[in-house]
Amino acid sequence: MVNYLKQKFMESNSTAANNVTNWSGTCYITPLIGAFIADAYWGRYKTIAVFSIVYFFGMALLTISASVPTLKPPCKASDVNCHPTTSQTSVFFLSLYIIALGTGGIKPCVSSFGADQFDETDVIEKKKKSSFFNWFYFSINIGALIASSVLVWIQENVGWEWGFGIPTVAMGIAVCSFFSGTRRYRHQKPGGSPLTRIAQVLVATFRKWNMPVPRDKSGLYEVQDKESVIEGSRKLEHTDGFLFLDKAALETVNDKSADGSNNPWRLCTVTQVEELKAVIRILPIWASGIIFATVYSQMSTLFVEQGDTMNAHIGPVFKIPAASLSIFDTLSVIFWVPVYDRLIVPLARKYTGHQRGFTQLQRMGIGLVISILSMVIAGIVEVKRLNMVKEHNYYERKHIPMSIFWQVPQYFLIGAAEIFTFIGQLEFFYDQAPDAMRSLMSAVSLTTVALGNYLSTLLVTIVTDITTRHGKKGWIPDNLNYGHVDYFFWLLAILSALNFLVYLLIARWYTYKRPTGVFHVSK
Repeated sequence: MVNYLKQKFMESNSTAANNVTNWSGTCYITPLIGAFIADAYWGRYKTIAVFSIVYFFGMALLTISASVPTLKPPCKASDVNCHPTTSQTSVFFLSLYIIALGTGGIKPCVSSFGADQFDETDVIEKKKKSSFFNWFYFSINIGALIASSVLVWIQENVGWEWGFGIPTVAMGIAVCSFFSGTRRYRHQKPGGSPLTRIAQVLVATFRKWNMPVPRDKSGLYEVQDKESVIEGSRKLEHTDGFLFLDKAALETVNDKSADGSNNPWRLCTVTQVEELKAVIRILPIWASGIIFATVYSQMSTLFVEQGDTMNAHIGPVFKIPAASLSIFDTLSVIFWVPVYDRLIVPLARKYTGHQRGFTQLQRMGIGLVISILSMVIAGIVEVKRLNMVKEHNYYERKHIPMSIFWQVPQYFLIGAAEIFTFIGQLEFFYDQAPDAMRSLMSAVSLTTVALGNYLSTLLVTIVTDITTRHGKKGWIPDNLNYGHVDYFFWLLAILSALNFLVYLLIARWYTYKRPTGVFHVSK
């Protein structure tokens, strides 16, 4: 997309990068909107159906903007004085942000809706659900592999209208495929606004702040039916911790409305209180993923800049772009998913006795450790590169005679870390989120990627400011041969190690939710 903006809209590097970053950031904000609509009003099926059609129309408009002569920017890379018209620019960006809107209803719902199809009361289906998340992430990376190889080649060598048109047709086929299974899907009913329920617990707790919490928790208010009063949610058993919130479930004479029914802003069920407790417990786990996402973001930033200084030739003619090495991350994911699902899990199950091989928290923790190793390897590669620069006085050389394939291990390790942490997060946020808030919590989990990118930018800014004082070139100068990017990799390794230690404390403290009763589901 950056290349399209530079070649067809004649944007500068910084302007093109900012436009793509702004659009990408929007794609991680809109899921919060789509998830709220899914959990509160429409349910996941309807949300995916509506927003996937929106996404398709956005893709179609993007293809039209690159195909129709009056909408297609006439500029070429050599046309310095060429400027696209206002209508051409408007249609292009309108299509992008329609796609971002469509993304908002698909990203947070599709994995959860897929997992909804497995009956949690059935032992065999529950086991298969864990594998579903592995193969779901596998399929995403198959698509990423095709996009980063075949589609990029088509865009650069055949034409952008084909590069945009092919995924548009693929999206149309995907939408038709989704609708073809409509009669067979299991649907979880929407439970109403989760934000309202959280607010009711907080307000009810505040109103009863001076009341003592009873030692006997059986006296707390809960409906006697097997089903929860919250649509699309099972009842939750009481858990210790955050006991002050239990005050919201204390019955008093003032809890009745004028019509004799319970006032939800004065009295909440134990399940409603436990919903809020579950969210509070999940948030520290969510926060621990931000540092991991910061490490992950290096593949599109410093790894590329490091690779740009190395020998990228394969033979005398062919040259691989430094940014293309991220394909080894994708290949790593494609390699590790079947290895994890078919070999590691059965082997681990023999030793741990756990149905999934590892608990979800253990799985994510392993990924955090692997991410530390990836930063260590990246640092070692940079030390070797700088030693070569120093030994042969290569300071002014744009490319030093060190193969870019030295970077492959660090990409491969990040791919392995994704298998444990990113997929672990998908499964964890689905299982541990309150039943009627699964889409919303999936959307919250996606924000770690955006925040990881922001944190990376902040760290680079701070490091650059500090290390360039008194006329020094700093850790990350324009000419990396004079810098110390290895120090930045060591910094991320240290931050990741500290993050892992904090994660261990969080995981030890964490209490899994205790669902009981039955689902509100329909065919």
